[in-house]
Amino acid sequence: MAIESIREQALKLPPGDRAELAEALLSSLDEMSESEIEALWVDEVQRRGWELDEGVVEAIPADVVRREAQALLKR
Repeated sequence: MAIESIREQALKLPPGDRAELAEALLSSLDEMSESEIEALWVDEVQRRGWELDEGVVEAIPADVVRREAQALLKR
C-alpha cells in the first residue's frame, strides 16, 4: 500500500484513533539509531522542499498557523 494512501486513510480516523496511531508510530522510532532517524528527517525535509517547489503544497504564514492553533485551543 502506498504511503499516500495510508496517510489519507489515517487522516480520516477520529482524533483519538489518530493520536493512538501517531503514538504507536512514534514509539516505533525509539528502536532506531540516531543516524537512521537523521536520515529519515533528511528525506522528509527534501520531500517537503520538493512539494513546496513544485506547488504541490502551499506554505502557510506562521502568524496564520498561530492564530488558528490558538482558536482551536480555545474550544
